[in-house]
Amino acid sequence: MTLTAITRGVSPALNRCELGYLSRQEIDIAKAVRQHQAYEECLRELGATVISLPAEPDLPDSMFVEDPAVVVAETAILTRMGAESRRAETESLAAVLARFRPLRHMREPATLEGGDVLRAGSTLYAGLSRRSNPAGVEQLANELSSFGYTVKAVPVHGCLHLKSACSYLGEQTLLANRNWIDPGAFGGLRIVDVPPQEPHAANVLAVGGTVLVAKSFPFTAALIERLGWKVRTLDISELMKAEAGLTCSSILLENVE
Repeated sequence: MTLTAITRGVSPALNRCELGYLSRQEIDIAKAVRQHQAYEECLRELGATVISLPAEPDLPDSMFVEDPAVVVAETAILTRMGAESRRAETESLAAVLARFRPLRHMREPATLEGGDVLRAGSTLYAGLSRRSNPAGVEQLANELSSFGYTVKAVPVHGCLHLKSACSYLGEQTLLANRNWIDPGAFGGLRIVDVPPQEPHAANVLAVGGTVLVAKSFPFTAALIERLGWKVRTLDISELMKAEAGLTCSSILLENVE
């Protein structure tokens, strides 16, 4: 099993990014670039082959490659993003994804962003948020049903995406801020609550047995270590001003050689 990570460079226009729940702050682009490069290097150190796509100067949010696609072993579904300004991001991402997976496309009136889709085994939890609508969840379910996947809708409130509120660590364990989701939607999973002083800490990225956690959330990092996972912390302070977490800046593809 090999791991490929698709990433994209930070757009010089990142200060014009879409924001849903945060107030706009000035982003230091040079520092954001360094933080993103450190993220890519961390993925390499964890064994991934990183395909780093060039920055898109006219697409401020384009480094968040998770959102234009939902990828499983059998296919890649190109989403129709809820933020209309971001829909042009799909084209160049599709070209690289086509090297690894057959492509499928969502259609109007569906909207769905990859940040609203959390996978735990053969179940995909799809957030109903400002960016993803019931038609998007329904199309996702229809596209994946023939491959044996189940899609469950989860209402999201108080944050941008489902994965702003929860992340899958593996071993049937979900790290979550219960205030932003209905925990009853995740029957069968163990829910671990983020520390109350770090409500924005639920977006972490599990790569094998290691979990990447934002450096600004030390209580969450310590909690995950106590649960038995290895932890790597990364400074993504500038990227977080654009409502970034650890999952949104890469698409991870497992490939059987």
